[in-house]
Amino acid sequence: MHYRSSITILTIISAILMTACGGTDNAATESIQQASTASSAAEETLAEQTESQKDSQPEERQDTEENGMGRYKDIITELPPDGYDTKREGVTYPEFEKRSYFSQTAERETFYNVLLPADYSEDKQYPVLYILHGFYDNEDWMARDKVALSQILTNLQLDGEAEEMIVVLPYIFCSKELEYTTGMDAENCLAYDNFVNDLETDLMAEISKNFSVAEGRENTAVTGFSMGGRESLFIGVTHPEQFGYIGACCPAPGLAPGQISPEELSFDDDAEPYVLMISSSNSDGVVGSFPNTYRGYLDANGEEFLSHVMEKTGHDHTSVKPHLYNFLRTLFKD
Repeated sequence: MHYRSSITILTIISAILMTACGGTDNAATESIQQASTASSAAEETLAEQTESQKDSQPEERQDTEENGMGRYKDIITELPPDGYDTKREGVTYPEFEKRSYFSQTAERETFYNVLLPADYSEDKQYPVLYILHGFYDNEDWMARDKVALSQILTNLQLDGEAEEMIVVLPYIFCSKELEYTTGMDAENCLAYDNFVNDLETDLMAEISKNFSVAEGRENTAVTGFSMGGRESLFIGVTHPEQFGYIGACCPAPGLAPGQISPEELSFDDDAEPYVLMISSSNSDGVVGSFPNTYRGYLDANGEEFLSHVMEKTGHDHTSVKPHLYNFLRTLFKD
């Protein structure tokens, strides 16, 4: 599969890419409203493409309910139960540690946050989950108190619903020219698309060097929010030999068509993911129905995936937390 830059994104979604791929709580709603006409036209065109693809696909799909990701369909819940993200009395919750490494891709020192299990030991090897932030954000977004990632994961582990793991929150804006996002344009989007090279060249090696890591695709997962969700899908699809678990929460437009073609949103038979989950909200005023576009392409290509749909959450932590709750419960069980 060949990498194609965001500059090649079709005209029909360029307006949305420029205004609706943000990953912050303070989305540019005025710009989004100005792009609504272009959004509708884009979605209609993409829907027609998806229907055309479906016509050429076989009607039957291999049944994987018992051994594949289908076994998780019944545990997906729109919203988590009360108390899932609150601290419990007498429980030690691990804290994020800020670290840095030199990125050869960006040619600068780059920061990340890491969350280790409470009883982390060098005598044990742990699987790794990478969680990618959205547009305009950084490695601290997922570590904020309002996301409550440490509480969510630790509580799930205490309840026997999640495995121990190392969680890495990287800075995914990767550019030699720009240190941080300066606008929603092609140059900035390319910096996010470039993160895959930093991940492959430096970050994964940094994590393996400094922590006791269980290697292999069966021990490596990636997910992300908004622009980070778009990049997590791209990373998972283009590097299935390394990432066996792939998630995306409210993924931004520009993956397909754009970085890859709709037909390339697929996997070889020997590289199918153990889990592929897309979460989205029907009330998301930023990415709109683009997550459904990706679902449509996957379905048209005969790919199995888990769909998690929320009704009234926003393009912010209110969608991210339910996604994490569901995704974490599927990881590293194969």
